[in-house]
Amino acid sequence: MRKFLRDNGLSLAFGLLFLLALIGQAFAGHADFNDRQIAGGGAPTGLLEYLTSADFAVDVAENWQSEYLQFLLYVVATVYLIQRGSPESKPANRIGPESNRDQMVGSHATARSPKWARAGGWRTAVFSRSLGLVMGLLFLATWTAQSIAGLSAYNAEQLLAFADPVTWPDYLVSADFWNRSLQNWQSEFLALGSMAVLSVYLRQRGSPESKPVGAPHAATDETG
Repeated sequence: MRKFLRDNGLSLAFGLLFLLALIGQAFAGHADFNDRQIAGGGAPTGLLEYLTSADFAVDVAENWQSEYLQFLLYVVATVYLIQRGSPESKPANRIGPESNRDQMVGSHATARSPKWARAGGWRTAVFSRSLGLVMGLLFLATWTAQSIAGLSAYNAEQLLAFADPVTWPDYLVSADFWNRSLQNWQSEFLALGSMAVLSVYLRQRGSPESKPVGAPHAATDETG
């Protein structure tokens, strides 16, 4: 058990933090929702009713889609774009998908390489891009969920204001949908760009996301 906890500490810790934060968001969001309901002359709702409402679903989904977008862009962009001196960037002479020898696929795979890396053909082609593909699918799925939940929440507000509800295509081009999306995207882009630049000049001793403390600022693709 101790070995399992040590070997999986990162995923277990973040899984636990995710659940705690989601539970906290549920209670805080419920309180905020009822405050707005009362201020608008409505009746407060129960926690279970709030958790199954479009308001809670859209708040959760819009953050999930922006996080998966962040990882999708970073995984794909770092294939072709570099930041000299960043530990998370490749050096200039490795820009692009690299050779089969560098990536240990096909005849260059070892006995310990994943099966699909040794298979060749379409299986190796798909496995070579599987991380970006899955991140892209998760982004599209969560973005779709956000649009559907957002439509329901938006139309509920429209009905309270005695206005006509809108259709899903109308909501996809609405200011509400893009305001929800872009306010999350801009923060993700800022965080990624800050990490790329700050990791050139700053260090976190012992972290694989940082260069070794004594590494030169210009050293690229080095982790501590």
